[in-house]
Amino acid sequence: MHMRTTYCGLVTEALLGQTVTLCGWVNRRRDHGGVIFVDLRDREGYVQVVCDPDRAATFKVAEGLRNEFCVQLTGVVRARPEGTTNDSLKSGKIEILAHELTVLNPSVTPPFQLDDENLSETTRLMHRVLDLRRPYMQKNLMLRYKVTMEVRKFLDANGFIDIETPMLTKSTPEGARDYLVPSRVHDGMFFALPQSPQLFKQLLMVAGYDRYYQITKCFRDEDLRADRQPEFTQIDIETSFMMEDEIRTMFEGMIRSTFQNVVGIDIGAFPVMKHADAMRLYGSDKPDLRVKMEFTELTDVMKTVDFKVFAGAANMPDGRVVGLRVPQGGQMPRSEIDAYTDFVKIYGAKGLAWIKVNEMAKGREGLQSPIVKNLHDEALAEILKRTGAQDGDLVFFGADKAKIVNDAIGALRVKIGHSEFGKSHGLVEGEWRPLWVIDFPMFEYDDDAQRWNAVHHPFTSPKDGHEDWLETDPGRCVAKAYDAVLNGIELGGGSVRIHREDVQSKVFRALKIGAEEAQAKFGFLLDALQYGAPPHGGIAIGLDRFVMLMTGAESLRDVIAFPKTQRAQDLLTQAPGPVDEKQLRELHIRLRNVQAG
Repeated sequence: MHMRTTYCGLVTEALLGQTVTLCGWVNRRRDHGGVIFVDLRDREGYVQVVCDPDRAATFKVAEGLRNEFCVQLTGVVRARPEGTTNDSLKSGKIEILAHELTVLNPSVTPPFQLDDENLSETTRLMHRVLDLRRPYMQKNLMLRYKVTMEVRKFLDANGFIDIETPMLTKSTPEGARDYLVPSRVHDGMFFALPQSPQLFKQLLMVAGYDRYYQITKCFRDEDLRADRQPEFTQIDIETSFMMEDEIRTMFEGMIRSTFQNVVGIDIGAFPVMKHADAMRLYGSDKPDLRVKMEFTELTDVMKTVDFKVFAGAANMPDGRVVGLRVPQGGQMPRSEIDAYTDFVKIYGAKGLAWIKVNEMAKGREGLQSPIVKNLHDEALAEILKRTGAQDGDLVFFGADKAKIVNDAIGALRVKIGHSEFGKSHGLVEGEWRPLWVIDFPMFEYDDDAQRWNAVHHPFTSPKDGHEDWLETDPGRCVAKAYDAVLNGIELGGGSVRIHREDVQSKVFRALKIGAEEAQAKFGFLLDALQYGAPPHGGIAIGLDRFVMLMTGAESLRDVIAFPKTQRAQDLLTQAPGPVDEKQLRELHIRLRNVQAG
């Protein structure tokens, strides 16, 4: 005797005439003049059940069914009557004539209809268990499982072994803030939750496990934008004795085969672009190559113009002026241009200058814009030549510190590309555009702190021959670092690591981390590097983001079973929450009085 013989969603015409036993949830009950229809649902989909009055006991149970009742059903599979089939369901050609029906557990009235498309996220997260019953969420989480299975299969076939690293570890303030865990045994001491297994995976390479991987949780107490979670999952990988391009080739293979095997899509080969070129052409280290527009460099042209916004930026030491030509953008209504002006302000831009190219042949007269009068003929001619503008085009301009220009015009490029205007004018093409971005700078200068910071992390190796600049000219140092990008989203990043203690010490000095501080924070790594550490490198891929791209979900929260909100709260369990005085005393913690107001 089986509690069930198959899943609801898997009953097809192959089982015609057979008796099946199913378990699932009532998705809907419909009363059709004396015959009751029940849509029964489980993780594999729906099946239609027919209860007719001939079987009085079963019919009586069916009358009492309501949404989300959990039931067991035994019945015979038969063909649906002519004209009532449903091609969108696996079980759409059949229905089940109910013989026996048992309520395993009734349900109170659910707080929402499971097929309501307009649910607020707060409602969904408060009632996450019901939300997870929705076919949309079930599909996403099943797909997530398939992704991890494919990744494991690929890594296993390539000789990688899964090794776990600790969750309670040492606080090494690099990058985001740590989540701290007080120790009960060691008064006043704290563990930290890992921001990534970075140091441990390097230690595993020194220990001789030359191909490691882990699909693991990482924790960062950082500002949460739409695409961040305080705890997230990383496919974490490290290898020894592989060159930078070998590492890239292997993991490009992993990403491509996972897409192919899970959703049947070939995303194509990854072109390789240097970081400097990505910033020059797109203002972004993760450019969306589906958008066909590129920046035009105009800094040198604008040094002598009367327009102070342009000249000021062009003559600033870290200033930049760029143009962004929008083909046929002259058709854009003024309201849309104004909306884009507001949009770039989010990224720190003060405004958005533009020129409409009405008729090139008329020269200055053929251009329409409030700024044309402040640009001399030579500058105007050079703008039109470099942008390749045609009649009917619109050119937007960014002029400010390079970072603001890159952020603002980079975001504008993507926004226009994917807008209704962009789609209808062919400014965006292709469904999947992967990319490797390589040759990142090793350091970026922090004006406020007056010091250099590591772009990736302080264990990233400089390009061969760049070690000599670590102390004399850190800004020139390029790293053996690489990011895998897909459709303008960073899937993951990695680098070849420093395997020599003398080079690692130089990097710490460039970062103004003294020998004592380095020993206190990273002594265990520096010591390990002295025991014949092998050349090694790796990559970490964000699993949540990978699955989000694959499913087309709007948010990471749609591919994580129990996520946190943007305020880092779990609405289902009401975490974080207070703990009682006894627990605090055991941990040697006293809370400061938090004053009201």
